[in-house]
Amino acid sequence: MADAAPLLVIAAGGTGGHMFPAQALAEAMVRKGWRVKLSTDARGARYAGGFPHVVKVEQVAAASFARGNALARAMVPLRLAAGAGAAALAMLRDRPSVVVGFGGYPAIPALAAATLLRVPRMIHEQNGVLGRVNQLFARRVHAVACGIWPTALPDGVEGFHTGTPVRAAILDRAAAPYIAPGDYPMSILVMGGSQGARILSDVVPRAVAALPDAQRRHLRVAHQARAEDAERVAAAYAAAGIDAVVKPFFTDIPRRMSEAQLVISRAGAASIADISVIGRPAILIPYAAAAADHQAENARGLARAGGAIVIPESRLEPAALCAQIAAVLTNPEGASQMAQAALSCGVPDATGRLVEIVETLAGRNRPE
Repeated sequence: MADAAPLLVIAAGGTGGHMFPAQALAEAMVRKGWRVKLSTDARGARYAGGFPHVVKVEQVAAASFARGNALARAMVPLRLAAGAGAAALAMLRDRPSVVVGFGGYPAIPALAAATLLRVPRMIHEQNGVLGRVNQLFARRVHAVACGIWPTALPDGVEGFHTGTPVRAAILDRAAAPYIAPGDYPMSILVMGGSQGARILSDVVPRAVAALPDAQRRHLRVAHQARAEDAERVAAAYAAAGIDAVVKPFFTDIPRRMSEAQLVISRAGAASIADISVIGRPAILIPYAAAAADHQAENARGLARAGGAIVIPESRLEPAALCAQIAAVLTNPEGASQMAQAALSCGVPDATGRLVEIVETLAGRNRPE
C-alpha cells in the first residue's frame, strides 16, 4: 500500500548548477511532509550527499551526445530509452504527484516517463537561455519556471519568474552584513565551477600577485580549482606570499562567501543566485564555451544593477583582472554599493515560489 504522503520526483543532471536548486526544492518539500525521490545518474548521485537523508536517490541510465566516441554517441538514444522505461515502471509502482526537471541529460528519463504517463510536470531553467533538455520538454510540461528574467523561451511557451532556489545554508547567510575593504584582513573567494575552471587557475593567482604590497599583505584567498590544478595554484599563491586555501570543492561556500570582500567567479546560474542572495561584489568571467553563451546572459542582470564587473574570457589576462580587483578593494564605498546592488537582484524566496507551483500542479493531479 502506497504511503499517503504525496510524492515528488526531482530529475536533475550531475552538475552543481542543476543539483543545488534541486536540493533546495527537496529540502522545502520534505519540510512540508512530502516524500521526495531524486532521479539522476551516477555523476549526479555524487552531489546527493547534501540532500535530506530521507530523499531516495534512484540512479537511471542516461548519457550525453556531447561526450564519448562515435559508438558511445550512437548508443545514447538506447540508454535514454532504457532509463525512461525504468523510470516509467517506478512511477507505475509509486505514482508521483508531480515531476520536476532541473535540466541535464539525466533528467530526460523521468520527464519522458512523466509525459508518457501524463503525470503533472514542470521544468526549472536556471540560465537565461534554455538548456538542450529543457528546450526538448518546454512544450511538453505544465509549467516552465525561470531563474533569470526574462528567459528566452519558444514561441507560445509562458514562463514563471521564480528565481533560482538556493540551499538552506545560503539562505542562512542571506543579506549578511558586508564588511567593506580596508586596512585589515580581507578575503577573496574564487569559484571556477565544474567546467572552465582552468583559466581562472591560470590567471587569478598572477593577478592577485600583481597587486600592490599594501593590498596583497592583507589578503586571504579561497580558490576552488580542479584537482589536477590545485597543487600549482597553491604554489603560485605561496610564491607571492599570499595566504591561500586551494581545494577542488569547498563544503562551506556559504560561510566563505559571506565573509568575502570580493567574489571572482564564472557566471553559472547557481553562483549568480548565491552571490545575489548573500549580496557580495563580484567579478564575473562568463564561460565562453557555455551553450548559447548562456553565462554571459546570466551575468547581464547583475552587471546592469551595478553588482558585478564582467570580464569576457577573451579579455581575461592578469593585468586587466588585477586592475579590477584593485578597483574594488581600494574603494570601500563603491564596494559597499556593489554589495547592495547585488542584493537587490537576489530572489531569496525562489524556493517558495517553486513550491507554490508544485503544489498547484499537485492539486490538478489529473491527466491532460
